[in-house]
Amino acid sequence: MSAFLQQLPALVGVVIGALGSYLALVRSDRERFKRDRAERWEERRLAVYSEYARSLKKSVTLTYRVAAHIGNDPHPHPLPLAEAEPLMARAADDRDPPGEALLMLGSREVVDRALVWVTVVMEMEGFQRAGTRDPGAWQALLERQRLGREGYYAAVREDLQLPPGHPGRWLTTPET
Repeated sequence: MSAFLQQLPALVGVVIGALGSYLALVRSDRERFKRDRAERWEERRLAVYSEYARSLKKSVTLTYRVAAHIGNDPHPHPLPLAEAEPLMARAADDRDPPGEALLMLGSREVVDRALVWVTVVMEMEGFQRAGTRDPGAWQALLERQRLGREGYYAAVREDLQLPPGHPGRWLTTPET
């Protein structure tokens, strides 16, 4: 029995060391799991944010083309409203699923900014359906749409902790 008591402190040390190693491993695995899960959700949110922007941009491009046909926009590929109507309806339908995913996964700020952007796009669609020929009013709508898009992208970058990006304002006429 005396030999056992002499070995007991070493045995307790081994048990405590093993328990400590086990707890450190569990904690490390838990932290890695949390980090991996956060990374997966961040990637998923980026995909949802991008898909929503792409779907909305399809509607914007169609309105540019119809505006060109009416005489409000210099877009190089004018499209008559009669031909655009089914495409516009499809684009509106196609943005619903990404919109629902955005509501489910997006931050409050991103969703609020998306609402501002899509509201202006719907106004642009209504402007085209009315057949209004008013280049000045069209340019005002374009500016609001661009600001809505910029706000959406800024909110996305902030949510995903990305650096500031390009405002997306392309020079479309050569400088003289």
